[in-house]
Amino acid sequence: MRPERIHVRKAVSETWGEFVLYVMDACQRSLGNFALEYAVYQANRLGHPLIAVVPVDEKMPHANLRRFKFMFEGLTKLREVLETRKIRVLVEKADRITRFLAESCFTVLDTAYLGFQRAFRNQITESSQCSVVEVEGNVVVPVEIASNKPEPYARTIRPKLIKHLNQFLEDLPVQTPEHSSIQLDFDNDVEKLFSSVKIDRTASPVDYFTGGEDDALSRLKVFTEKKLRRYAEGRSDPGEDFSSELSPYLRYGMVSPVQVVKAALEAVGPDDVNLNSLVNELVVWRELARNAAYYSPLFGTFDGLPEWAKQTLEKHKDDRREHVYDLQTLEKAETHDRYWNAAQRELLYTGKIHNYMRMYWCKKLIEWTDDPRKAFEYAVYLNDRYGLDGVDPNSYLGISWCFGAFDRPFFESKIYGKIRKMTEESLKRKKGITRYLQKYSQQPL
Repeated sequence: MRPERIHVRKAVSETWGEFVLYVMDACQRSLGNFALEYAVYQANRLGHPLIAVVPVDEKMPHANLRRFKFMFEGLTKLREVLETRKIRVLVEKADRITRFLAESCFTVLDTAYLGFQRAFRNQITESSQCSVVEVEGNVVVPVEIASNKPEPYARTIRPKLIKHLNQFLEDLPVQTPEHSSIQLDFDNDVEKLFSSVKIDRTASPVDYFTGGEDDALSRLKVFTEKKLRRYAEGRSDPGEDFSSELSPYLRYGMVSPVQVVKAALEAVGPDDVNLNSLVNELVVWRELARNAAYYSPLFGTFDGLPEWAKQTLEKHKDDRREHVYDLQTLEKAETHDRYWNAAQRELLYTGKIHNYMRMYWCKKLIEWTDDPRKAFEYAVYLNDRYGLDGVDPNSYLGISWCFGAFDRPFFESKIYGKIRKMTEESLKRKKGITRYLQKYSQQPL
């Protein structure tokens, strides 16, 4: 793998301990996992077995049953796969991960970008007595290689990413550990742990998505074989089924963007308009979100918006609103707007919203609340509580964009000020919007 993916957090010349430890947090997969393969390499180099420990963070934002069930579904299958490679997979509460550090001779971490994720990695590094290395495996182009500063727009980061794209679409051979960790004695009852975690159990699980690398790769196969060739023209129509539906799997690293782009390249070739559209969404916008999370401490909050956006929203805060809804009404999809209700029902029923509808859904919150800061908080709450792809830089970029970030000022209007509007008329022009309404307006909640 390219050395730019590897970041040394702590270097210790002496080694002790019984195993190499891989804290498998952001990349919960067996294939295309740069951190995993690096950990196998280090285990073989040091002559020790490798264990992978998945931290379960009860204190993460919106830790709930919907999100945890999806994650645990994937982990159950992942354990079986990695044990065939002689790698023991343990699942442990995040605040107990440090108990493994005393016996680790080398520790490998996934890179993640949000503040609470980085704080967790800092804690592990500070508590460790051995070398700690972080591997950037859930982006195509490592964040610091793409840019050394916060990028204000997709158009500014796009050429920087495209410049490096091909060199980071690298093959990653699967390595065989020379020493098995299956026999190591660890008490690890995953079902007991799942039932004991202190999380919100009122956010009900969904059947639409099943967690796991196998489901992610199955959806990727369907996408490249049946949807990709019409992706550019159909991805923005809510009634057309041409989206990849991979966002929950990307969120947990059950599939990587490198795997997705390589599969798309094999399916349509490098000059295809649909590939270019996919790269724009999966690489440019997704990695712009990680750039923002990495370089901008206030990213994902109202205070992190551009000054012009905050000023124009504050200026129009007292504009008369025809409808004002409280959070409970919004959560239950009981507004006057059938399009918005359908989008909220899709979120409740499936755990995601079609990307075009998500923009409309978010922008209407500005119109229906009496304070733009409250509107932003509502958007984060609803998306993170019910979206399987929530609590992620992508979600916060999408919400921030709806409030003016990564966008330009438009002609001034009531309520929105200079923020770009979306209207029912724009939805009505979508050929498949009637099918979308029929599909989600009557879904049971």
